[in-house]
This record gives sequence, structure tokens and C-alpha cells, in this order.
Amino acid sequence: MKRMSDPTEHGVAGELSRDAQRGAWYAPLGRLLVAVARWVGAVVGPNLALIISLAIGMGLVVGLAALAEEVYDAVIEADGLAGLDRPLLDLAVDLRTPVGDTIVTGYTDLASSTVMPVIAIIALLTISIRRRSWTPAILIAATGIGSILMTIVGKGLIGRARPLLAEAVPPYETSGSFPSGHTLNAVAVVGIIAYLLVLRRETTRARLLITAGAAVFSITIGLSRVYLGHHWFTDVVAAWLLGAAWLALVITAHRLYLALRERERERRGSRETRAAASASR
Repeated sequence: MKRMSDPTEHGVAGELSRDAQRGAWYAPLGRLLVAVARWVGAVVGPNLALIISLAIGMGLVVGLAALAEEVYDAVIEADGLAGLDRPLLDLAVDLRTPVGDTIVTGYTDLASSTVMPVIAIIALLTISIRRRSWTPAILIAATGIGSILMTIVGKGLIGRARPLLAEAVPPYETSGSFPSGHTLNAVAVVGIIAYLLVLRRETTRARLLITAGAAVFSITIGLSRVYLGHHWFTDVVAAWLLGAAWLALVITAHRLYLALRERERERRGSRETRAAASASR
């Protein structure tokens, strides 16, 4: 097993020897995506290929954002998923206890706008320093900023009211209810950190544990928002969808980056081989 002191673990060399080779955990779609990205890069060049990949990823985000809008329409019309909002809030109120309220409040704060940035900064510094690469810092920072922007824009555009304060657990929140920012942060930010960690894990068990841990965290953060009466269930569903869409976009951009890095290395190797052959004549 390689150690972190091995130069092949650091920088671009580490990305090509480790990250670019990891894909089986979401195969065959991941391998197909990388193959297409490399083909597109060969045809139109790396810069335009990057623009195309971002456009595809943004299309995914727009599509899921439209689905979130449909969820909101269901809220207005009081059908579909919206039919679960009131029963689930009533159930949450019935399940509350003083001890439970304290525990869940502390837990949900892990995904707040004050704690989650600290987690993200610690993760990006730790991973970037250990791997001697700016790539993890860029990915985590971009994911966090995108999550915050989607939350701000979504709340501003829809302006849905939260459940009544009488049905919520303090401390109370006054911003818009749709979508749940805590849930979106949990899906996107913790998701990208888990993705980066999975890339360097050697065993299937470790990769599955990390992936499962991130999924459980995202799901339970969303449910905690309903339990505390800070969001309706449909706010959480929208955040799950939007967070997954943004995470997919960032991962897509990273896979393309790795594919183009590999092609760049192959071309450089070919040039060096030809130069060596010419020099030996």
C-alpha cells in the first residue's frame, strides 16, 4: 500500500494515479461519462469540453430545480407531496421530548450556515495539504458557495412561510422556508467531502461506509428540520433534489478535469517518445 509520503500521491501525479483510476464505485455510468469526456476533449479541445460538461451539469440542476418548483406547486394546490406536510409535522410534534429536542437541535446545527463552513474549511485544508493539490479546495469551496447561493435564491424567489412558531422548537428561524438550507448543505458539502475521501480509499468496505455515512447524514439532517418544526417536509425534499443536482454537477466537472489531465499526459508521453526516437537516429 502506498503512503502519503510517496510523491505519486501528491499533486497532479496523485490525481492521475489514484483519483482518475477510481470509478468502479459508480460504474458503468462513471466510466462511460469519462470516456465521452475524453472523446469530446479530443474533438473540440479541453476548454470547450469543459464548457460543454458544465452546460450538461447545469441542465441537470435546472431540471431538478424545475422538479422542485413542481413540489412547490403541489404545496399551493395541497396535493401530491404537500399532503404529507401537515401529517408529518403533527407526528413530529407528538414525538418531541425535552431531551430529544436538545439532541436534535445540536445535531441539526452541524449543517447550519455557521458550523458547516467551518467543517468545509477544515476538510478542504486537510485534504488539500495532505494531497498537495488545490483541486480539493476548489471543489469543496465551489460546492459550498453554490449551495449557499441556491438557498438564498430559492428562498428569495419562493418566499414560503415556515411552520408556525407555536409548532417549532427554539431557537426560531425567520428566513424563507423553501428549500431547507441545512439539508442542501448536508447533501452537497458533505457529499463532495465524501466523494474526495472515497477516491483514495483502498477497500470496498471503506468506500461503502463513507458513502453510507454521508447519505445517512443528509437524510437525517433533513428529517431533523421537520422534527424541529423549522421546515415543511416538501422544503426538505426540494433540498435533497437540488443538493444532489449540484453535487452531480461538481463531480461531473471533476471527472472531466481528470479525463483531460490523462489525455494531456498521454500526449506529452507521445511527444517525448517521438523526441527520444528522433534523437537516437
